[in-house]
Amino acid sequence: MKKKLMLYLEIQQMKERGFSIQQIAKQLKVSRTTVYNYMEKTPEEAFEWVNSLGSRKKKLDPYKDWIVAWLQEYPHLNASQIQDWLLEKFPDFTVGERTMRLYVNQIREEYQIAKTKVVRQYEAVEEQPMGKQVQVDWGETRQKTQDQREIKLYCICFLLSHSRYRYVEWQNRPFTTRDAIRSHENAFEFFGGMPEEI
Repeated sequence: MKKKLMLYLEIQQMKERGFSIQQIAKQLKVSRTTVYNYMEKTPEEAFEWVNSLGSRKKKLDPYKDWIVAWLQEYPHLNASQIQDWLLEKFPDFTVGERTMRLYVNQIREEYQIAKTKVVRQYEAVEEQPMGKQVQVDWGETRQKTQDQREIKLYCICFLLSHSRYRYVEWQNRPFTTRDAIRSHENAFEFFGGMPEEI
């Protein structure tokens, strides 16, 4: 709670000095939405709000230690990845995507864990002999349904390095470890065997 009050004061001071919303958010490592919310509060409102936080229990509080530990070790993780990990560890775990995202953002702000970007390295693969290697990657895309609603689809792709023969599976939710294992087994059955290297 003390951290939130300190953040409120820092935002107000930077606002008085003429910093833009974007500059404040970048400097303090918080979202622009957070800056807006803190700017709109009077000191009295901020104090009441911070005090009310101490008494409110959140649905994800029992998992907080796990979430903090994962974010500290892997700061590039997003909320849906953490949600998948919690689901694997606690099969009865249920929470909405928005609730998860807001909670993870709150943890990031509370513990000052900035999200880092993982830069993927791409390079040409040398010509491989038959049966040596399969390349695997995940993807996602937004598509329109017949009634013009937009949905997100997820896929896992397998590509044999020698023949360029492909196998792909699609689903309407992010892949869990269980999904990935099942997809690998299906791909090997489709290819008629398992290569030396994945």
